[in-house]
Amino acid sequence: MLTWKNVMEFAVKGNPKPERRVEKSEAEWRELLTPEQYRVARQKGTEAPGTGAHCNVFDEGQYNCLCCNTPLFDSTIKFKSSSGWPSFTQPIKENAIKYERDTSFGMVRVEVMCNVCDAHLGHVFPDGPEPSGLRYCVNSESMVLDTSKKAI
Repeated sequence: MLTWKNVMEFAVKGNPKPERRVEKSEAEWRELLTPEQYRVARQKGTEAPGTGAHCNVFDEGQYNCLCCNTPLFDSTIKFKSSSGWPSFTQPIKENAIKYERDTSFGMVRVEVMCNVCDAHLGHVFPDGPEPSGLRYCVNSESMVLDTSKKAI
């Protein structure tokens, strides 16, 4: 189980190696994604709080990266955080997520991205429920829910 200490170590010392890499040109990403998906996933945008398609959905399945279909989060670790964005306590695998220190907007946060294609997902915070204490706060525009995958 990942903890805040692990997250900070990844953000400072380097991330776990992904199982594969997906790289495309900006033109290819623009062709594959809607303008809003591109703004959020490729340009590090944020959807307005409470507007995302996955905010209040708790269907069984797995949340995959919109850009490369990498499994990111399982529905069993999703929780209602009242933050306005879908929230999770752990990634499916330790190497599914990439962590980077983010000092934009006068704050110090940890950005989370898909470790396979570098799609911006959102941020992780140390104010989630036990036992991990983590809250992965993720944009709905960056994920797709695959309900054909049963929860693990």
